[in-house]
Amino acid sequence: MKRLFIIPLIGFLFFLILAAETSPSALTPSYRYKIINTYPHDRAAFTQGLVFQGGFLYESTGLYGHSSLRKVNLKTGMVLKKHSLPSLFFGEGITVFGTKIIQLTWKSKMGFVYNKENFEVLQTFHYPTEGWGITNDGRRLIMSDGSSTLFFLDPETFKEVDKIVVLDQEGAAVKGINELEYIKGEIFANICPTTRIARISPKTGRVTGWIDLAGIVPFEKDADVLNGIAYDEKNDRLFVTGKLWPKVFEIIISQKPQPS
Repeated sequence: MKRLFIIPLIGFLFFLILAAETSPSALTPSYRYKIINTYPHDRAAFTQGLVFQGGFLYESTGLYGHSSLRKVNLKTGMVLKKHSLPSLFFGEGITVFGTKIIQLTWKSKMGFVYNKENFEVLQTFHYPTEGWGITNDGRRLIMSDGSSTLFFLDPETFKEVDKIVVLDQEGAAVKGINELEYIKGEIFANICPTTRIARISPKTGRVTGWIDLAGIVPFEKDADVLNGIAYDEKNDRLFVTGKLWPKVFEIIISQKPQPS
């Protein structure tokens, strides 16, 4: 009887440890969301990266044999331009840097650089880790690999120039950092496989706030996890979506009241 009791107990303790590693700190501000607009999204798009620029969404999709780079009409969801990746590549995050689009791949340790206007492949580059999310601060590329580390890369040579470890307010490492967006001096990051977005200081690596998007998309068959953050800097609009989601959501966020 003792042996039968110990096994479930060990499993329960492991669950508690894992939850402690990934749960938002009570010391960190928490934000709620409000949906302002919804837009159609291709249900076949396994979204891995999302950017808004010049009135259009640019989207990277994953899965072997289905990975692509797309230019999308926000209001209609229509794909206006599409470049399909060779089947040996699993598409991941993207960022727009000047006149170029930079796209990561998952396990191939290789990225692609495109002409933003016609999606012509200009060059490829390599990195030593997996590729998950990528954004930029106007000077450097910022890349995630699914761990708690963010890597800063030179946008011309793609060499690492700096890195930070992302920690919550209690000093615990935040793992599963995925798709990224640089917004008003902060890095917004999807935390896989949760419904949460972490707001991260690029200077210290500390999480400055948590946005919980639980319930934003009703349970639907085949809908996967939250993965896609895009920011319209000109009009101060924030968009989110997920893998195989039916909608792109425009949201505003506000801080939840702190418990007294």
